[in-house]
Amino acid sequence: MVKLKIFNMKNFLETVNECSGVVNLLYPDGSEENINKKYGIQNELLQKHRENKGCLRLSLSIPTIKDYFSIVYFTIGDC
Repeated sequence: MVKLKIFNMKNFLETVNECSGVVNLLYPDGSEENINKKYGIQNELLQKHRENKGCLRLSLSIPTIKDYFSIVYFTIGDC
């Protein structure tokens, strides 16, 4: 699991959609939902990002190590 603060949501979602495996969004109740190429969920995240004035905190589970590093690398480079 990784906790991220996303500032550039458009590029973050592009990075997620390039992943080969699932990218699970973790909810406080313990449930999870894949957001890779799930455009309805991604639109909801974009809306929350706008409501939070350009910043959104997410907890993700990324089982494929290559995908994990792609997302973490993107997030670090976004700061």
